[in-house]
Amino acid sequence: MLTRILAHSFICLLAAGLTAQTATAPLPEAKEADAAGRRRAAVEPFPNLGLLHRDDKAGVLNELWVLGRYHGQYHWSEGSNGDDDGWENRRFRLGTQMRLFDNLTLHAQSVSGSKDNTPDFGDFDPEYNGFTELWAGWRFHESFMLTVGQQKHRFTHDRNVSSRYINTLERSLLTNMFRADYTPAVTASGRFGAWSYYTGVFTNATGRDMGTAFTEFDSGQSVIGSITRDLGDSLGTDSAFLNVSAVSSDATAEATNLNYFDTGLASALILTRGSCSLVSEVTAGLGNRNGDAFGLNLQPGWFLTDKWQVVGRYQYARSDGDRGLRAQGRYERLAGMTTGDEYQAGYVGLNHFLAGYRVRMLYGVEYASLGGRDCWTAAVMFRFFFGPHSRGPFPMGDTLPGTFF
Repeated sequence: MLTRILAHSFICLLAAGLTAQTATAPLPEAKEADAAGRRRAAVEPFPNLGLLHRDDKAGVLNELWVLGRYHGQYHWSEGSNGDDDGWENRRFRLGTQMRLFDNLTLHAQSVSGSKDNTPDFGDFDPEYNGFTELWAGWRFHESFMLTVGQQKHRFTHDRNVSSRYINTLERSLLTNMFRADYTPAVTASGRFGAWSYYTGVFTNATGRDMGTAFTEFDSGQSVIGSITRDLGDSLGTDSAFLNVSAVSSDATAEATNLNYFDTGLASALILTRGSCSLVSEVTAGLGNRNGDAFGLNLQPGWFLTDKWQVVGRYQYARSDGDRGLRAQGRYERLAGMTTGDEYQAGYVGLNHFLAGYRVRMLYGVEYASLGGRDCWTAAVMFRFFFGPHSRGPFPMGDTLPGTFF
């Protein structure tokens, strides 16, 4: 009943935002462009934070960035079979990116985290703990870029959105069950007009020792493919994107990633209009011994002002196995939730963009139920990053104009 009320509230929020935006008279084209530029400067006063050098005409070094992020959060979880609270240093990363000879990009980003990868999230070890990304990419043409090295698994829109731009506490349950992360790969990507694609072959394991990760391939392999269509304003919205993605994994006992489901399918529709956004995604995970799983992820958002955003999320997942779904490692399992065949969760949050996506405060509360147990989680989250922006369908680096000011 509670999740139905939350879902109904999300829809009402979205409808209210759309109505308020429709009533706003459009500015003349020139004034509108000028207003948009001033708004962007006010929302994100440091658009090139981390940029050390840029010269597109240089023969060798065209661009040099230092990059990094810190995400910290305090959570309170109370479930029907336990409770948990505490501070977590969720992400701490440092690295660099450079563009050479106009078309060659080198990217390295090391990761730090909880000491010895223990569940004690507050036990922070800021020393080197491996790489999230370590790759080189050559852009032959807008339609073809070849990238080799440790890279992100871009299966589902939910997973593709960088943690720098996530508007909720964590990604959805079913997305996280795939155990997608970063492993060595060879990928190809590009754009043909309104169509863009991404595909590649990945190993199924990585670790702190990059030498081992790049030379030992006994964990199996996975193939990921994704196609995105830019629908423009054809649906009566300011922007619309349709994404379809798939993964096929042949994991061995040595696999650390992409080793829960053999096959994954997902489709997402990403819409923005005025101050409002709506991301809708359906996902299927097939080929696990505990059962196949299917999920729905709805994420509405409304920018009340240029710097304050109300967000919501409703999740529903179902498995044909009694233990086919596993509770979120953060923070549901710590509050006593385990496994089941039906999962529902509702999230409501308020996000404050202090300097665009570069500096944010997030406040949220989520209710989830699985296998006859439930859990409330509230969190206060700090987000900071420097380095180049990623681009793609909302919310990848994009904020929307506020309804009121």
